[in-house]
Amino acid sequence: MAANPAMTPASTSDLEPSRVDPTLSPDDLESLYRALALPRAVENKMLLLIRQGRLAKWFSGYGQEAIAVGCAAALRKDDWLLPMHRNLGLWTTRGVPLKPLFCQLMGREGGYTSGRDRTFHFGLPEHHIVGMISHLAAMLPVACGLGLGTTLSGESSVALALVGEGATREGDFHEALNLAAAWSLPVIFVVENNGYGLSTPTTVAMKVEDIADAAAGYGMPGFKVNGNSLPEVMAAVSQAAERGRAGEGPTLLEMKTFRVRGHEEASGVKYVPPELIAEWESRDPVAAFARTVDESLGDGFCASIDAQLKEEIDGIAEWALTQPEVSGERDSERSALFAPSTPRAAADAGEATELRFIDAVSAALDSAMADDESVVLLGQDIAEYGGVFKVTAGMLERYGADRVRNTPIIESGAVGAAIGLALTGFRPVLEIQYADFITCGFNQIVNNLATTHYRWGAPLPVTIRAPYGGQIGAGPFHSQSIEAWFCHVPGLKVVIPSTPADAKGLLLSAIDDPNPVLFFEHKLLYRQKRGDVPTGAVRVPLGKAAVVREGSDATIVSWGLGVDWALEAAREQEAEGRSVEVVDLRTLVPWDRETVLASVRKTGRLLVVHEAVRTGGFGGEIAAEITELAFRYLDAPPMREAAEDLPVPFARGLERDIHSAASRVPDTLRKLLNF
Repeated sequence: MAANPAMTPASTSDLEPSRVDPTLSPDDLESLYRALALPRAVENKMLLLIRQGRLAKWFSGYGQEAIAVGCAAALRKDDWLLPMHRNLGLWTTRGVPLKPLFCQLMGREGGYTSGRDRTFHFGLPEHHIVGMISHLAAMLPVACGLGLGTTLSGESSVALALVGEGATREGDFHEALNLAAAWSLPVIFVVENNGYGLSTPTTVAMKVEDIADAAAGYGMPGFKVNGNSLPEVMAAVSQAAERGRAGEGPTLLEMKTFRVRGHEEASGVKYVPPELIAEWESRDPVAAFARTVDESLGDGFCASIDAQLKEEIDGIAEWALTQPEVSGERDSERSALFAPSTPRAAADAGEATELRFIDAVSAALDSAMADDESVVLLGQDIAEYGGVFKVTAGMLERYGADRVRNTPIIESGAVGAAIGLALTGFRPVLEIQYADFITCGFNQIVNNLATTHYRWGAPLPVTIRAPYGGQIGAGPFHSQSIEAWFCHVPGLKVVIPSTPADAKGLLLSAIDDPNPVLFFEHKLLYRQKRGDVPTGAVRVPLGKAAVVREGSDATIVSWGLGVDWALEAAREQEAEGRSVEVVDLRTLVPWDRETVLASVRKTGRLLVVHEAVRTGGFGGEIAAEITELAFRYLDAPPMREAAEDLPVPFARGLERDIHSAASRVPDTLRKLLNF
């Protein structure tokens, strides 16, 4: 196989100096060498354990230590770091305690995630480190949110995020660079260009030689850096940090290096020409820096440090392997899913006033913004334009451009930024223009936002508002009811109000909650539904259903627009002498089983109605649960009425008469009552 020409070892950098700062004291030189040699000592031990069959998996950063160590050493302790697989030196240079770190790496009791995630998939806020998820480039938008949070807080911290060259082809890379540049955020993007994405040479995956050139397309500076030179890495990162702290925005640094080990140890390196590995091994960053230090501090100085570190790491690793494997209890695991929520004291309801549904949503946002300066609104066209539905009209004038922020068209990038913003103490409320477009941010929501608290305990008070639903002739891409997708994802709360009062009260509770909440607002209800709404900041608790109509012969459970269909069908049956109870679920996750069970035990019959398609809809979950828990109370099998399993059609007649469940609810209810 031919050598990868794009990965010829870099001998120069766009940034100077390329040599060790001559003003460094002997203590500084020793400290830097220790920082560089420590991850190498860990690497050597881990590779030995792999060969001995005592460790199952290891993602090696052997020969790339200068990047992680240099990035961490060049920054302040209050700067944020977002590492990838091979950046062990970032953690060790930040002074992360080694014993729990080894337990984490080896899956033993005492690790940082209690066995809930592996290696570096976690964060340590006390060390200003936010670890990765496996979906490459996903953490780059999070760095944008961290940078925004520090800026809004008046701090001078920067956020540095690392990513491999392969992930620079992913959308999150481009969305993050664009957002950071557009908002002049203090973010440093470090591309660790190590020659291969697993087994694919970089030159096969992209037709550019220098990824740093991409910076120009986003209006930021980009530099190539010899990633195997600790002094050059530190110089580059220091210069980029100075730019960020001065308010000059982000920087892209491409660190030229090479992966001399496999993607992970089991994959090997047979796909790499041996001469290429040999060439890069000759440029080993630890050996190169050791020669410099020995020239200043005496021959053998670094060798003595190596021996000390080997003894220390051997002892810690062997100790960690004696620790018990992780075990747990079901209740403790369940309790770790969500951060505990502390209800606010009851607010004065004030006078009730009639509002449209949309005005109640706006009133909730206005109340939250006025009451809590940590609430920040994000979304496409939400500032001057007021959002496509005008929910946020006037917010910019009242609260300013720092807290009411237009995002580019970047659903994934916006969700990632909201995560970072929440990690710095803010309560972002992100508007997805149409719920249908949430698919573009799906990975960030289900794999990053939803899992973070369970994996490493960080509360993420992120509220995602999403106008959803049909009945307005908007066709298949602006009409979907997609709530069931997210009910299947542990770690997300899902809320759907059906009245103006609930829209305000539930949204206030969602913003208060320290967990991710998806808040679906039905577009048809925005201007069609009116009702009395307290002028005070009255909260409606999440997870509590409402019995909106009492009855004794059957129970209908629904949410959103379906509640209106249920009430209409119940009124029709009342004229025929039948008494139907209607339960508005309001919150789907967590859903109020006790209220529904109590109703079904009383009536003996259950109909679940929802606007979403039938197959895989959340109604099936409710019907199955009630059948299991209340079978002996049932006088008829639970029934469901839902949309046809079709995309939402554009023609009003097709949507109303064929797709929608609305016209079928009365007949299905009658069938249930007559069973």
